Amino acid sequence: MAPRYYALGDSMSIDNYAGGPGLGAASLLADDLGIELMLLARDGATSEDVLHRQLGQVRDRPALITITMGGNDLLTAIVESPDKAPAAVEATAANYDACLTSLAATGAKIVVSTVYDPTDGTGDLSWAGLPEIDEGLALLESMNTAIRAAARRHGAVVADLHEAFLGHGAQAGDITRPDSHPADRELWLCGHIEPNAWGAQAIRDTWRAALRGQ
Repeated sequence: MAPRYYALGDSMSIDNYAGGPGLGAASLLADDLGIELMLLARDGATSEDVLHRQLGQVRDRPALITITMGGNDLLTAIVESPDKAPAAVEATAANYDACLTSLAATGAKIVVSTVYDPTDGTGDLSWAGLPEIDEGLALLESMNTAIRAAARRHGAVVADLHEAFLGHGAQAGDITRPDSHPADRELWLCGHIEPNAWGAQAIRDTWRAALRGQ
């Protein structure tokens, strides 16, 4: 059986916003490595979706697993009520522990990803029609701290997408446009928070760098 790569998580992993089949981060990584991709990630998925809908589909002993989750948990909490955001961080941390406990038993190399900041450090979400939230950037950092800590506990590798994407979001151009291939290759987001083609390539590159540094 050919080695398999399972991509779990949300839209940071999928093809949809990068221009079509084969152009998303997970597809690009699988192509680079010459490995069979099992793309379980779904648009809008939360850590609850990964834990309860995607995790159980991982079979046998895969060679590689990547995970992108947490951003939608935090975003959903902010939309519903900013007061729920701290609890969302705690719930995501618990779901990471549960997922990584299960996945570590497969023997696969596991790469987890921090959540990038579409505001490029300003914390201004007005362009997305979202309410202003006190300590929004601190909450995002709490989420990423929880992700890094879970990775350490379970022997997973961290791909720091938060660091990689700084300067390539709202400060680089109009991230509200749906263009998957903007002329400016320094603009990595589209549709507010989604990785366009250049963003997908950056995620692939960050995953590869994390694997090389393992």
